[in-house]
Amino acid sequence: MEFVEAVLLTVITASTPLMLAASGELVVERAGVLNLGVEGMMIVGAACGFAGAYLTGSIALGALCGILAGAALAAVFGVLTLGLATNQVASGLALTILGVGLSGLIGAGHVGQKIAGAAQLYIPYITDIPLIGKIAFGQDGFVYLSVALLIGVWYFLYRTRAGLILRAVGDNHASAHALGYPVLRIRFLAVLFGGACAGLGGAYLPLAYTPFWVSGMTAGRGWIALALVVFASWLPFRLMIGAYLFGGITILQLHAQGAGLGIPSQLMSSLPYLATIVVLVLISAMRGRAGSPAPASLGLAFVPER
Repeated sequence: MEFVEAVLLTVITASTPLMLAASGELVVERAGVLNLGVEGMMIVGAACGFAGAYLTGSIALGALCGILAGAALAAVFGVLTLGLATNQVASGLALTILGVGLSGLIGAGHVGQKIAGAAQLYIPYITDIPLIGKIAFGQDGFVYLSVALLIGVWYFLYRTRAGLILRAVGDNHASAHALGYPVLRIRFLAVLFGGACAGLGGAYLPLAYTPFWVSGMTAGRGWIALALVVFASWLPFRLMIGAYLFGGITILQLHAQGAGLGIPSQLMSSLPYLATIVVLVLISAMRGRAGSPAPASLGLAFVPER
């Protein structure tokens, strides 16, 4: 029982940054924009989040720094792609390269430093319930925030007029523009939201997951978050399932190595990325057999209305 509880707890913590970043990217792609700079926004959010928490002594302020850093990079992407009509794919890749370089610069003075990580919830008697207690009532605030964020994204997209307008902009920007909706403004706000979520997902890593800073600590999670959005078919609750699935694969390598299975650690470390490739290939094959094109929300075919 204790082993199962430990595995589930580590899966949840490993899935949280993926769910935070992917929730924001889902909104971005629903608006008809493809931002491949999630990895760059996450790593800058991690660096700024740790620096903010270390200098202020506050986890909340550190998380806010991560959010602002991710949103700032997203604003750069938005100006380039929506304001100057540059290529979204090229701009997103450049944003990732920029983010990796900025994070190294920001975190250079904090390598090896540690902070007190985010506090975990504890409710007397309830948290002590075997298996369920710690999983449901013993997590840090970021875990509950990730679930609340995903529910909020679902409610916004499918239960509000603003969400309907955003989806209309993503599905057919020309028609939305003809109806008088500010396409560029809606997409820019969606990009900012996606950047803020990516920055928060990156900040989670040094503030709660491993409370210290090390260069490159996102380790490709931004790319997995991008794949999660496709895996989920742009549906919020399917995204949650995918996040926990990929988080479980990430943790599998640690438990396999601890069990001494004799499998090379390099192969085990590549499992999350191999799973990402396999999932994308399977989705592509299924769509090919069904004869259905990629969703309009992928955003590659869109040129912003001026």
